[in-house]
Amino acid sequence: MSEFISNTEKRLQDLLAFSLGMMNGENGRELMEKYADALNSLTPHDMLKLEDRQMQMGITAATIKKDVDKVVNTFFKQLSKYPWKRPAEGSFLFYLMLENQAMGFKLNQIKKVLKSYSKREAEDFDDLRAELLPHFESLQEFDWHYVKKENILFPYLEQKWEAYRPLKVMWSLHDDARKMLKELIQLLKDENTQWTGINSRIGKYFFMTFGIIQKEELVIYPIASETILPEEWDAMHQQSFEFPFPFIEAPQKPLVDNEKVSDKAVSSSPESFGGLFQTATGALDTEQLELILNSFPADITFVDENDKVRYFSRPADRFFPRSPAIIGRDVRNCHPPESVYIVEQIIEGFRSGQRSEAKFWINMKGKFILIQYFALRNSDGVYKGVLEMSMDATEIRSLQGEQRLLDWE
Repeated sequence: MSEFISNTEKRLQDLLAFSLGMMNGENGRELMEKYADALNSLTPHDMLKLEDRQMQMGITAATIKKDVDKVVNTFFKQLSKYPWKRPAEGSFLFYLMLENQAMGFKLNQIKKVLKSYSKREAEDFDDLRAELLPHFESLQEFDWHYVKKENILFPYLEQKWEAYRPLKVMWSLHDDARKMLKELIQLLKDENTQWTGINSRIGKYFFMTFGIIQKEELVIYPIASETILPEEWDAMHQQSFEFPFPFIEAPQKPLVDNEKVSDKAVSSSPESFGGLFQTATGALDTEQLELILNSFPADITFVDENDKVRYFSRPADRFFPRSPAIIGRDVRNCHPPESVYIVEQIIEGFRSGQRSEAKFWINMKGKFILIQYFALRNSDGVYKGVLEMSMDATEIRSLQGEQRLLDWE
């Protein structure tokens, strides 16, 4: 057993030396010859541990993702040989992979349009720009695929995988793809955009998006298939119906078998709370409490004193995606690595007592969104967590004068 562990560690060290050499611009052929034994026995598990070890060394997600495609492409042949059980039809993972196939088809359709343009004259670019715009706008729907990974799949993997840190790199790549698509759409809408100003950007977006799919299906999904229990896949599939199924026909939601409900699912019956929620200002049963919280004109999320997500409301219109899978998740893992420092700054300010409130406001999908964070402290002043509230303040922002009479017209 100790020999196996020793060999595994040696292979990991060799793979680490190879990847660092690639990242430092050393001769790729010489590196491949030097570490051939490790490369020829590589598995998805090794790839995950390799990236995790890099992050333990203090190498940031931003640095890793610059060369991750180069490294994965070098490992492609060996990773693609790895035998793993493909997901059963109708399962959560099955639909994630089906969405990938549909996205690939969409991208290849755009390639056909671009190929036809390469045979035309340059002055036809205005026509091409008009033809490309709806194609790229339609790709925005694929963001729901990333959302389901970030809010359903990743929380389960974080609980199962000791080496879960590379998921932060994947989330960062999602954000890069989102940003690149947004920029492409803006360029295609701009009548002053020239072919030379957008050609390379389209190529980078394709490389990025296909690369994310490749990393999902060569590394994340094979390992997930071996580490997630059947009942956990069932729970993820149930939660996936909170979100759209981009580019594919939405499946029929399966009936819930109460005996197989995940331990993340919480009963909403009054009995589960032992009766009434009683305070000095009144008593509510569970149904009443849940109706009040979900009818409040804001998204509410509660993070406890240990930085774990403990509750979120379900208003009719959410601004930010949430899934029951995030319950119990460290709040830091609910944010992309590029913005997690803001979360840590807020928590530290609240925990130390230096701050009790933080506010942000953004424009999103034509709405003015106010995001507020409040420190929660008990009667003794002891820090008990954070309450996040996000609300659509568009109409409130525009109010003027007074309205004292009922006006339902």
